Amino acid sequence: MVHVKVNRLIQRLTEGFTVTKMAAIILGAAIATFGIHNIHQQTNITEGGVIGMVLLINRWLGISPGIVTPVLDITCYILAFKYLGSAFIRISVVSTLSVSAFFKVWELFPPLLPDLSNYPLLAAVLGGVFVGVGVGIIVRQGGSSGGDDALALTISRLTHWRISRSYLITDLTVLVLSLSYIPFARIGYSLITVTVSSLLIDFIKSVKLTRVKEPEAILAQESGEQS
Repeated sequence: MVHVKVNRLIQRLTEGFTVTKMAAIILGAAIATFGIHNIHQQTNITEGGVIGMVLLINRWLGISPGIVTPVLDITCYILAFKYLGSAFIRISVVSTLSVSAFFKVWELFPPLLPDLSNYPLLAAVLGGVFVGVGVGIIVRQGGSSGGDDALALTISRLTHWRISRSYLITDLTVLVLSLSYIPFARIGYSLITVTVSSLLIDFIKSVKLTRVKEPEAILAQESGEQS
């Protein structure tokens, strides 16, 4: 009886997961955290949302992003659970753990990219691309890379706004707080990076992929049309 209950619990927790989905989530987490660690943290060009809050707390309190990230994420997930459902939360737990783990991995190495502090526009665009692509891949799988995604998706669900607009609202709030340690001129570059990442997330989430037909399927279709 106990084994049956355990099996049912495991089945329920893993419902909706596939190897492809898991691989995509892990890949997205690796891409996003690589950009944050190697670009944002080096150049003081912050992201918005929870990512920006993580950098803000790391700057003033010295607490590792690997510790702060799950705490903030869980808080946002609790707030968003009512509107996003249990399936979203299950997938997001996996992605959050992946993000936290990759932060820890990148911290084991020195920066793997050149310091782009003297090229803030390039850093803003490149950082936004890393975050936008990484988070976009995760959101496309039906989860989130962190609490800011959960919050933005909830806002989008309630207001029927595009997800890019929801992201910008939460991002701008964090950018205002980030003025406490980032010069005003530098915040302009942060606005660029959050705009780039928000638009990329929106694009990757909504783009429709068409499956290439196998040659056999094409021949079968042509034969049917001729007959």
